[in-house]
Amino acid sequence: MEDNLPVNVREYQELAKKALPKMHYDYINGGAEDEYTLRENIAAYGRILLRPRVLIDVSKIDMSTTLLGYNMPSPIIVAPTGSHKLANPEGEVATARAAAACKTIMVLSFSSNCKIEEVASSCDAIRFYQLYVYKRRDVSATLVRRAESLGFKARRAESLGFKAIVLTVDTPVLGRREADIRNRMVFPLSPNFEGLMSFDDEPGTEGGSKMERFARETLDPSLSWKDVEWLKSITSLPILLKGIVTAEDARKAVDAGAAGVIVSNHGARQLDYAPPTIAALEEVVKAVAGVVPVMVDGGVRRGTDVFKALALGAKAVMVGRPVFYGLAARGEAGARHVIEMLNKELEVAMALCGCRSVAEVTRRHVVTEGDRIRALL
Repeated sequence: MEDNLPVNVREYQELAKKALPKMHYDYINGGAEDEYTLRENIAAYGRILLRPRVLIDVSKIDMSTTLLGYNMPSPIIVAPTGSHKLANPEGEVATARAAAACKTIMVLSFSSNCKIEEVASSCDAIRFYQLYVYKRRDVSATLVRRAESLGFKARRAESLGFKAIVLTVDTPVLGRREADIRNRMVFPLSPNFEGLMSFDDEPGTEGGSKMERFARETLDPSLSWKDVEWLKSITSLPILLKGIVTAEDARKAVDAGAAGVIVSNHGARQLDYAPPTIAALEEVVKAVAGVVPVMVDGGVRRGTDVFKALALGAKAVMVGRPVFYGLAARGEAGARHVIEMLNKELEVAMALCGCRSVAEVTRRHVVTEGDRIRALL
């Protein structure tokens, strides 16, 4: 075993910062404009306190749960983040193997540096596929068909492969990511677009990042709820909507037939001064009223963060940047270690709060800012 392994996510972040070129670290770690929401995504977890219960037999802790009928050993999922070869030459294949080793679900990003088929063949695991609806609907339809067919053709067992579509709904246009603009970030076009679309990689005269230019040419600002209906019409896979932060949109998602809702502000990379996701979670959970599962991403750095999200009603918690840090620092082993650390931290938090299963993690185990304010009235 290696000496001096990182003992938490923040130590992995420091290693990743040292390992990566500044442009690539800024791309992974940066947010939109003033980065208020980026900071708040993490800080808001710190303002939630735990209410531990004692003298409960916690000699056996069961962190297992299910999502869309699939069993998971813990409620931690690998969130979709793009361009993993910026962190490690093996890219998303290494991340997929790390997730599979932990028996957790990985959501493969549309901007993967590895082909969908390459990731699918790298190891046996249940995965979801993250998608944008592009100006050219035929591109989106082709990517869906490829992911769906791999789900049907998965090796060894029918339960393996791509089993859901995660539709990102908060990006009709690209947020202003000033670090990428300043660095003139070069956005590597995913090989999944080969033969589907091309992108002129010559430097632009208008300034900004090449990623911005790609977004202007591909993202569709007319994206609407009708496009959710269209996506449902072309796939039999369940569709999860990622990017919901209000009760109003959560109810619309249920009415539109979404199989699940992901409370997300795009890692604070889209609209600055949007609410931190953990602060928006309970509003969305109440609006959905148990009809579909609710997940959350953004700002998770500790197992206690996962515990807090579960207490506020999340079915599962998606982790993005921490896995990227692990991948940059130590490759597949680092990504796997990050997931394992978060699982271990969650297990300890559950034991110390007197919860023997995720079902026993309840709203009464946390005190939020709102709770403290209401107690003063």
